[in-house]
Amino acid sequence: MHQLEGTKCSFLLCLGMSIIICSVIYMRTRMPTEPKVFEPPSCRSFSTECKALLPSMEEGVERYRRDCQLESYIMNSRMQCSNLTRDLHFITKPLSREEEDYPLAFIVTVHKELELFVRLLRAIYMPQNVYCIHVDNKASVEYQAAVLKLVGCFKNTFLSSQRETVTYAGFSRLQADINCMKDLSKSKIGWRKVVNLCGQDFPVKSNLELVRYMQSKQWRDRNMTPGVKQPESMKHRTQLQHREIVGSHVATRFRLKKGHPPHNLPVYFGTAYYALTRAFVDFVLESPKAQDLLEWSKDTFSPDEHYWVTLNHIKEVPGSHIDGGWEGDIRAIKWRDQEGRVHNGCKGHYVRDICIYGVEDLPWIVNRNSMFANKFESNTFPEALDCLEQWHRNKVLNQTIVPIEASWLLATQSNSSSSYFNSIAGA
Repeated sequence: MHQLEGTKCSFLLCLGMSIIICSVIYMRTRMPTEPKVFEPPSCRSFSTECKALLPSMEEGVERYRRDCQLESYIMNSRMQCSNLTRDLHFITKPLSREEEDYPLAFIVTVHKELELFVRLLRAIYMPQNVYCIHVDNKASVEYQAAVLKLVGCFKNTFLSSQRETVTYAGFSRLQADINCMKDLSKSKIGWRKVVNLCGQDFPVKSNLELVRYMQSKQWRDRNMTPGVKQPESMKHRTQLQHREIVGSHVATRFRLKKGHPPHNLPVYFGTAYYALTRAFVDFVLESPKAQDLLEWSKDTFSPDEHYWVTLNHIKEVPGSHIDGGWEGDIRAIKWRDQEGRVHNGCKGHYVRDICIYGVEDLPWIVNRNSMFANKFESNTFPEALDCLEQWHRNKVLNQTIVPIEASWLLATQSNSSSSYFNSIAGA
């Protein structure tokens, strides 16, 4: 009997200990803990072609990006924002007084490729700026949740209060920018100029270089909307009526002609990208003339390629550039029809006659030194963005006058991680 009682006590003791151990394990998985710096198990090494752009790379040493699984990391992470932004290498302090005194606003329209968006945002992010993110209604629920999680970590970054289902070449693309402009006009941050981006853009100039370029003699008080008087070959875009098939395409209504532009405005043709003064944005939102042109543009083809540049050629518009042409290095784009004249061909591949960059396109991009480059894809030519991103971050950190934090680095060395940090910090 005593032996049975002893066995029973031993069993109950073991059962109690098991319950306690399981409870502790469960609580530790539920309770937030201080995480280690995120280090995925494996990353792509920089390509041989890339090393020509990274002169500080030592012979025989491979550098690897830390964040090689951004999408799964953000979607599955339960980290606090301070840890998330650290592990994603966001720069969280102004790098110079010059930049702090000239805050910029950014409009970013996205709908896919979360990794590209994260890398774009961290490349352009500075705490003194302000960012409006427009997430297309077509984006998946998981994508929207991931963007919301990241954006929620920054006081100066927010989602557009009104969202569109954006159609290629449709009015919805223009409306998405205007929605963000309405939100930015209410911002307490005293931004000086606004720049628009899409999710497949990436910066070439650093934030400091953008500030200096926009304050240069040529652009200090001017809007940048490259374009010219609408050529004959483009007049069908605004002379015929078009109908936007939401989320699909824009159909031409060949038998229905449009009326003349309001206020007898001459129509211009240019890029959909811009750098605009805050006073110009106020004009867009408040002027009857701007509103009339906007209404007239609703059934045109790709209205964002005529709306901004047309307004910028009106004399009374703040910051107008009535004699302007294609000036303004806003985008480095390789168009198929410019091959052999402007560039030496696309080393990646063309989509809708625009080059998706490969790594061998990067020397052309760097030498052109535009504000941004377009387009990149993470699935087809990931090495191109890997390389440009590292080159850009090196330049940003080399220009700073504040102490560099280790989390701002995008790469580590396989044999001596400290030597890389010292080479940047001491530059």
